[in-house]
Amino acid sequence: MMVSLLAGLVFVCAWSSMAGTVALFEEEKPELISPLGKKLYAHPATGEELIKLKEDLKEAAKKLEANPEDPENIIMYGRRLAYLWRYSEAIEVYSKGISKYPDNAMLYRHRGHRFISVRQYDKAVADLTKASQLNDHDFDIWYHLGLAHYLRGEFEKAHWAYKECLAVSEDDDSKIAISNWLYITLRRLGKKAEAEKVLEGISKGMEVVENQSYYNLLYLYQGLKSEAEVEKEATASALDLATSGYGLGVWYLYNGKTEKAKAVFGKIVNTSYWPAFGYIAAEVELVRMNK
Repeated sequence: MMVSLLAGLVFVCAWSSMAGTVALFEEEKPELISPLGKKLYAHPATGEELIKLKEDLKEAAKKLEANPEDPENIIMYGRRLAYLWRYSEAIEVYSKGISKYPDNAMLYRHRGHRFISVRQYDKAVADLTKASQLNDHDFDIWYHLGLAHYLRGEFEKAHWAYKECLAVSEDDDSKIAISNWLYITLRRLGKKAEAEKVLEGISKGMEVVENQSYYNLLYLYQGLKSEAEVEKEATASALDLATSGYGLGVWYLYNGKTEKAKAVFGKIVNTSYWPAFGYIAAEVELVRMNK
């Protein structure tokens, strides 16, 4: 009984120490050096936004300290770190959780996502594959596994994961997002006819909450929007440029307009929104082009 109690106290203290350290520590060095050699830093938020993100982190730390046995508290603490773009610390938190709960699919799902963020795609594939084996009906697991394969240039494997993802999508927003990645994956594979079938599931009037940029791209692929319209919509924010810009750039790429594609990818990686999937994918394309 005494040994069990001491072990429990050690575990709580370990979380408490980590939580207190990360909640107060400000990282000055880059979060990572990109494959293009750029120094990428934690979230540039300031003012009220930064205050809110830090308050949320402290609250998550308190919950974890109060109940370190709950995997949901581990996940939430990691997510709050990730909202500040402190991905290495988030990965450490998830790794600690996995050591205690090795069969928790969502810990692997979140760590896999953050391995994508820090450009460690092999580790991302390993984690997300494990997550899919533990839970084969979660949209986010398949979505991120497909992306990890896509970023490694494994388009056949990405195609398989994205099909599984589409099968478990439950709303228009999810269907729109996955249809975009599935379509461009099929185009990269030279399967244009199969890609066109994906577009048959996309229509006007779908309920869009978060994925308007993907919806606009699907309109482009359908011929319902022009390049100029997508380019204009991409100027709304750095995130919109990363998302819409990558879709437009890869559209140029598989249509043989390599220089135009390269120019768009270059614009994306000159923005500050480096965790965006479109930014990461543009970075991968430029690395391949520069070899």
